[in-house]
Amino acid sequence: MVGLGRRRLLHGALLGSSGLLSACAATAPAPSLPPIRAHTDRIYDMAVCLRPFRAAGPRLDTERLGNTLVVHNYGHGGSGWSLSWGSSAVAVAKALQASPQEIAVIGCGALGLTSAILAQRIGARVTIYAREQIPDTRSFRASGAWTPDSRIALTGAAGPAFAAQWEQMARSSFKTHRQYLGLPGAPVEWTDFYSIRTDQPSSPPAPVAPAAPELDFASYSRTIADLVPKARKLAPEAAPFRARAVYQTENMIFNIADYGHTLLNDFLTAGGQFRHADFHAPAEIAALGKRAVINCTGYGARALWKDESVVPVRGQIARLIPQPEVHYGLDYKRVFVVPRRDGIIVQDVSGGDMKGYGDSNETVDRAESERAVTTLAELFSPRPAA
Repeated sequence: MVGLGRRRLLHGALLGSSGLLSACAATAPAPSLPPIRAHTDRIYDMAVCLRPFRAAGPRLDTERLGNTLVVHNYGHGGSGWSLSWGSSAVAVAKALQASPQEIAVIGCGALGLTSAILAQRIGARVTIYAREQIPDTRSFRASGAWTPDSRIALTGAAGPAFAAQWEQMARSSFKTHRQYLGLPGAPVEWTDFYSIRTDQPSSPPAPVAPAAPELDFASYSRTIADLVPKARKLAPEAAPFRARAVYQTENMIFNIADYGHTLLNDFLTAGGQFRHADFHAPAEIAALGKRAVINCTGYGARALWKDESVVPVRGQIARLIPQPEVHYGLDYKRVFVVPRRDGIIVQDVSGGDMKGYGDSNETVDRAESERAVTTLAELFSPRPAA
């Protein structure tokens, strides 16, 4: 991955033109990597996530519902996990304006849990109100890679002040994610990523979707390029894959099953309370009688707050049966792979940032995942003898 932005920094044209590549190709011997068993019958789970995109960036403003101060913390596109700690720090600071001894958090996804934990750390009693806990949220269906500006805003719509706020949130989040490195279950860890360039078309070819108007998604990754290593083009003799070009870097990933469990356990152990609740209107939230509420409802905010600025961006992942020996990720022929402990994530990213834009269909498309796994299998197929 070049820099730290959307997945296109792994598999897009910026890999060769961003200026972030190392000046010298690596010359070390090619590493021996265990192959990924990319077979469609090893797909044991598929899930669709509707990422909540807002052209102006995440909503982090406040409003009053009677005596209740509501702080919004939603609309992070594909950057919810990556920006969660920094964004939640902004939200908690605003909630403190009401001088509350108790704070309510609406939602139990990545933003809800981090907001709740940070509120506890400043001494507030916290109750999470949500329809489901983390394993049943849309946050749980994310790919799990550090992508802090993935569909975070549109260039020109967010305004110049947002770029500085984004950098602050990204750096703050990165610092806090580091605190979860090395813990049991590996909630957060570093792994190698390889971007593999080939002139050969994918096989079998994926159906061509109708072209969607391209949007100018904002990219801020250059401002935090110091946080992860630069991508390096490997010399042919040092590359673990035969291809026209192979680039290698390291990136942080989130083992979401372990990370989500760790966060929820930390929240409950610190005295936090969870209440099942399904809100249909802001008045129901005001009826809780809390002085401060942090609204972390993600895509659900579109209906709950009648916020039509929230646009769904459909993303589907497949999980292959875990292979503990596989500790590397891939970008190959528009297939993105994240080697999580709870399963190897395989995702079709053809179509770039516009893939799934405006699509609210949460029905799993098995054919899409099978095409991605079949394409990935090409990389590990035995080569014919010379």
